[in-house]
Amino acid sequence: MPKIKLTPSFIKQSLTCPEGKNRIEYCDTVQPGFYVEVRSTSAGRGTFYLRYKDKRGKTCHQKLGRSCDLTLTQARQRAKTLKAEILLGADPRAEAKKQKQVILFVVFIHDHYLPYVKVRKRSWKNDEIMLRLRILKVFGDYPLNAITRQQIQSFHTALKEDGLSGATCDHHIKLLRYALNLAVQWDMLDRNPADKIPLFKEDNQKERYMSEEEQARLFEVLKTDSNRTVCSLVMFLLTTGARLNEALKATWANIDVDKSTWRIPASDSKSKKMRAVPLNKKALEVLGELRQEHDEDDLFINKRTSKRYVNINKAWYRIRGAAGMPNLRLHDLRHQYASYLVNSGRSLYEVQQILGHSDPTVTQRYAHLSTRALQEAAESASQYVGEAQPKVA
Repeated sequence: MPKIKLTPSFIKQSLTCPEGKNRIEYCDTVQPGFYVEVRSTSAGRGTFYLRYKDKRGKTCHQKLGRSCDLTLTQARQRAKTLKAEILLGADPRAEAKKQKQVILFVVFIHDHYLPYVKVRKRSWKNDEIMLRLRILKVFGDYPLNAITRQQIQSFHTALKEDGLSGATCDHHIKLLRYALNLAVQWDMLDRNPADKIPLFKEDNQKERYMSEEEQARLFEVLKTDSNRTVCSLVMFLLTTGARLNEALKATWANIDVDKSTWRIPASDSKSKKMRAVPLNKKALEVLGELRQEHDEDDLFINKRTSKRYVNINKAWYRIRGAAGMPNLRLHDLRHQYASYLVNSGRSLYEVQQILGHSDPTVTQRYAHLSTRALQEAAESASQYVGEAQPKVA
């Protein structure tokens, strides 16, 4: 290990390895611990290093960069900065080792994220689809800590440019944020680069309300269609405002006819909380017809399979087509039920409780439906004004 004063001219002209040796270290006499290593396989080029002792007194060597990438001045400055950090307690080798242990994002998703959400998140299959189709194609091969905020922002913009709705673009970012938050919680990541990424927040709420004439057409089809069970299910949705999945999983054990109540278990509720749905006269009539048809535990039984329905798309498409409303969704029946409640003068708080909204802001979407009830209230005031006015002779 020859000791010399390293100079720019030496770095430029004298980086050679003596014959018969594989490598040599030229140690700087100006800056202790700083040296350049030259290998026989790369004559004319070297690698700058800092030699130091760690907390246990062990001699360590930290690579600073190659002579073709760094000037001597730059390498000296790096060595000086690193040495100061080491004196303050930093451990470059430990940091380097930690970097090597960081897993790829795709490994994190398959080995950690998906196993976690499969038993905790009902919509995990939607997560898996978004990850497989788009997210992993962009971020999968990056180490977990190499994903940047700018990359995520660009990804968000690219989704929009590809024609996805703003809400769908936002769902991808929310998923990334949730997954990376878990990585932070599990001490696999220091910070979440997806945190506070601005969302598009586009209003994609679709509301389809049937006119009285459309309702009459639908009711007529429900009276005559051959699939009586699906017709009963549609009427049940329309008279309870329930979500399709909640109704499909309904059992007689959760129906209390005497108290006119249907108890939806937390396992079947979107809010993951048990809720009780009041059953009106029409809903009870539907249940009475179902009870006459079968005595199975589930409410809506597919007669062909003798098991409960899990999908009614084919029958529903036929029914709505026959009613002249090919774009009517089953979820629109829930909105229709909400319109019945609001236009009959029920408060948004009551609507929230009956529909099982955990967040009152979700119920606010029906606020505009109260126009009729408010108009009637205003008219009732005009009656008093009219009575108070003096009669004209």
